[in-house]
Amino acid sequence: MYEEIIYEVEDPIATIKLNRPERLNAWTDRMGAEVKHAFASAEADERVVVIVLTGAGRGFCAGADLKNLQTLSAGTGDGQGGGRPDFSDLAAEPGDPNMDAAVHGAYSYPMKVCKPVIAAINGPCAGMAMPISLCCDLRFASDRAVFTTAFSQRGLIAEWGISWSLTRLVGHAHSLDLTLSARRIDAAEAERIGLVNRTLPHDELMPFVYGYAKDLATNCSPASMAVMKRQIYLDMTESLAHTNTEAFRLMLDSFSRPDFKEGVSAFMEKRSPSFQRLKGPQGV
Repeated sequence: MYEEIIYEVEDPIATIKLNRPERLNAWTDRMGAEVKHAFASAEADERVVVIVLTGAGRGFCAGADLKNLQTLSAGTGDGQGGGRPDFSDLAAEPGDPNMDAAVHGAYSYPMKVCKPVIAAINGPCAGMAMPISLCCDLRFASDRAVFTTAFSQRGLIAEWGISWSLTRLVGHAHSLDLTLSARRIDAAEAERIGLVNRTLPHDELMPFVYGYAKDLATNCSPASMAVMKRQIYLDMTESLAHTNTEAFRLMLDSFSRPDFKEGVSAFMEKRSPSFQRLKGPQGV
């Protein structure tokens, strides 16, 4: 089905791997459609607790394919290229539609997906790959990774919501530095300023990411994580008073869920919990 990504599920993890290594996984319209379809498939799959997004070969994603940008700069084409496949079984984009008003955007849907999304940044992450990775919930990077927004050096602007996501992650001073200059930073600096959660030796990146994901799947309630994701992203633009009121309501709701009883029982019995899996955002 897919030509420009690899999609694999090994309970409890779905891996979405950008797969144009000869082009450093440069983004095309087709790749974008395939990635969105894979996210929807992972969200609907009860086996999947955590979703991992990474790249094939030595790069994460070099941003939009420069050949297609050249076409756009000449006044023809849409700048993406690659052809959009017809995924007739994809009724809607992934994620909770109730979050559309807060985080709607072409590539912000990972924030709406009810399952944790981890970006395993295995190499260069440039241009539009930056806002895409920032819409993942967690970012772990190889020590070989480098980052650049690139936009100002192409005569472009802060695209795809990066002025919102980057500023909230690293603060306005670092955000202005990275967007205005488009300078390249290494993984160590990315970790220091909060752009990534952690930097690891290259060969340890994927084992660490999969170990982290399996720990979430073993010890944490999928329903709780889904609600927490929604709280974090929606509360970023709300007052503390609203956040406290909503958290109290959600806490009362959680008391009636089977996961609350199971979580307490597992703790008292000194065993790993057995939480219910999710199949899409419905009912969470």
